[in-house]
Amino acid sequence: MREVAIVGAGMTRFGELWQSSLRDMFAEAALAALEQTGEARLDAIYIGNMAAGGFVKQEHIGPLLAGEIGMSGVPAVRVESACASGGAALRTAFFEVASGASDLVLAAGVEKMTDGADVTDVLAMAADQETEAYNGITFPGLYAMIARAHMERHGTTEEELAQVAVKNHVHGALNPNAQFRRKITAEQVMGSALVAAPLRMLHCSPVSDGAAAVLLCPLDRAKEFTDRPVKILASGMATAAMALADREDPAFLGAVQQSAQRAYDMAGLGPGDIQVAEVHDCFSIAEICCTEALGLVENGRGGEAARNGYTSLGGRVPVNTSGGLKSKGHPVGATGIAQAIEICEQLRGTAGERQVPDAKIGLCQNMGGSGASSVVHILGRA
Repeated sequence: MREVAIVGAGMTRFGELWQSSLRDMFAEAALAALEQTGEARLDAIYIGNMAAGGFVKQEHIGPLLAGEIGMSGVPAVRVESACASGGAALRTAFFEVASGASDLVLAAGVEKMTDGADVTDVLAMAADQETEAYNGITFPGLYAMIARAHMERHGTTEEELAQVAVKNHVHGALNPNAQFRRKITAEQVMGSALVAAPLRMLHCSPVSDGAAAVLLCPLDRAKEFTDRPVKILASGMATAAMALADREDPAFLGAVQQSAQRAYDMAGLGPGDIQVAEVHDCFSIAEICCTEALGLVENGRGGEAARNGYTSLGGRVPVNTSGGLKSKGHPVGATGIAQAIEICEQLRGTAGERQVPDAKIGLCQNMGGSGASSVVHILGRA
């Protein structure tokens, strides 16, 4: 396969963007990525989107959004893997360029979640409909069960769950695109409204609108478009049983471990080589479980890592320097691309106050549902 680089990136601010439509947000992010490179034509477009049909009653968004940026005629496909849709779109675009089928491919993600749909019901479509959604469980409930299992097995505390949210709001306060640019305290988290015990409102990522896009090309052409390309070193993906009850250990995310191992093997690297990471913290327990499954911290010690600063800016492995889904926001189809953009900024040295000194290798991990799918990309300074 050919080596592949990211040469352009663009994203909207994340939040409740009442004045912006699905197509407006996509166009803003996509055109920003193209303008960085001066490129006027693409070979293909892949768009991560979980549920445009559910949120805004619009399907067939590939040709719709290609036309919105003047690219009618270019192959354009929606990619869906629940909240991992953006990561799956990036993976698909990566392999199209790596295979030699195309040279210039846009990988984007977009979601408009605030147009009046019942968000809980739409998101529940990513759970097992027969064994989970039919019986009334929602994603806060599923992640609450994961949290309870982790607490019982490893002794994780409510304070440690809170510290994940606190850390990510510290990071997000430094991110101009974040939905919530303010710090919070552990006391505020533990005193916020109970959603599904032990998870409270400030353990949960928000409902968000937003879009993000990156432009990929062969590494040997990257200098045509930028003097700071970022190389995609590896892409790994895996799945697990959809229903939480069908997994051997609900406190361990097997799909995350498998997708990470495939990426590590492809890159010829290991967890100890990762200097900065974006992981899928849709709920605070998710970051704890993901950092463990990725091998960034010892199994059972994810909560402790957040509490003692190991995963904070200035720590051994800063995690979610963007603010993560918790503070930056979580427009589900866009999240995986936004994670890649944060790692690109870190490797390019353009992350401002969030900068991890001399970062050369970063990882982004995007997850669908309660962990039924996971996509991991490892990026390196080119």
